[in-house]
Amino acid sequence: MRTNTDGLILKEQNIGEKDKLVTVLTRHNGLVRAFVRGAKSVKNRKNSSTGMFCYSKISLYKNKETYIIDEAEPIELFFSLRTDLEKLALAQYFAEIIISLVQEDESAEEYLRLILNSLYFLANSKLPNEQIKAITEMRIMCIAGFMPDLTACERCGTEDTNTMYFDIEDGILYCENCVATDLLYPLDIGLVKALRHIAFSDFEKIYSFRMEDYALPDLSYITEKYLLSKLQKNFKTLAFYKEITK
Repeated sequence: MRTNTDGLILKEQNIGEKDKLVTVLTRHNGLVRAFVRGAKSVKNRKNSSTGMFCYSKISLYKNKETYIIDEAEPIELFFSLRTDLEKLALAQYFAEIIISLVQEDESAEEYLRLILNSLYFLANSKLPNEQIKAITEMRIMCIAGFMPDLTACERCGTEDTNTMYFDIEDGILYCENCVATDLLYPLDIGLVKALRHIAFSDFEKIYSFRMEDYALPDLSYITEKYLLSKLQKNFKTLAFYKEITK
């Protein structure tokens, strides 16, 4: 069975002297693990189009339970990610999240759209890295079915007070008049509005907001902790990203 699709290479592993196994996020077939024969040869046209973070048109052939990429044509290589260790580490973190969430043979169009746009903004320095990280973490949780309730206070329905309190584990907000414990994370109203924008806006608008640089670490912290609380997983790529950005 042969399938023509587009996909983003999220992981690659050398197999023997000439071949490799790649993990591809495809639009309609979800996460696919496929062999690329002779990919390590510099003369092989599939070499450049099946490398890490290459977004390509690919032809997949399925032999029993094994996928093989027999044709590949690059669409976008995101080459500049390879020249900046911090950006590369963050891109690898995004890839690891996707791999932990997406299954084979399921529609992954929203995931693909999100990561492609995040990689574009990252590669072209369109936004601060921490802002891209926060957008990707929160929006990917919404796609995965973990959208937090950020509309108003869980108890009284108040939409805004100067400080709101976020229950990271349950994904709900409390206003400053209803919060009953000091264990919740305090958010000034600017952070609340940024989280609402990421979670609720149309996709075309999620990257179109600006925050002061001093506020970005808090935004990144909240989205990261929320993602980790829902996925219950330690990401080695996140640890590496934090190590190099100390």
